[in-house]
Amino acid sequence: MTDRFRSSTWGWLRGTLAGWGTLLITLIGLGATFYFLAQGTLHGKALLGPLLLIAGLGIALWKWFGNIATTYELTPDRLILHKGIVQKSIDEIELYRVKDVRIDFTIINQTADIGTITIASSDETTRDAPLVIRDVPQARARRETLRELVDAARRQRGVREIDMVPEGIGQP
Repeated sequence: MTDRFRSSTWGWLRGTLAGWGTLLITLIGLGATFYFLAQGTLHGKALLGPLLLIAGLGIALWKWFGNIATTYELTPDRLILHKGIVQKSIDEIELYRVKDVRIDFTIINQTADIGTITIASSDETTRDAPLVIRDVPQARARRETLRELVDAARRQRGVREIDMVPEGIGQP
C-alpha cells in the first residue's frame, strides 16, 4: 500500500467558505448560549443561541460522517475506493487507465493545505463522469504521487495513449 486517506473535515472547516460559515455559526451560537445562560434568560429569543450552536455542530457532524464514509487507498497498481459505513462497497480504478489527474484549489484551500483532485479514466468507475475527491489533505503531494504511479503502471503494462483527431480539425 502506498497511501490511504480520506477527505478532511478539519481541512474543510479551515479551508472553505462553507467551513468558515459553519465555524462562525457555531461560535456565535456558543457565545450567545453562554451569554444568555449568564443572564439567566434562556427562553424566547434567547433560544436562538443554542439553536445556532446545534445547527453548526450538526453541519460539521454531517460533513464528518460523509468523509468517514469513503476511504481512498492508493497502491502501485490501482486507486481503491472503500465506500459506506453500514453497507460497504469497494471500487477500483486501474492506474494504467487514468487519462488525466487535475487539482483545483482556492486561496482559502491553500491556507488549509487541501484541494480537490479530479481523475478522468477509461475505467467503468469514471466513464460517465470523472471521480472528484474533495478536501484532500496534502493534495499537491498526493496528486504528484498519483501521477508518478500512473506513469509507472503504464510503463509496466506497456500502455501508450494515442489521441486521434479527425481530419480538418486543428489544421490550417
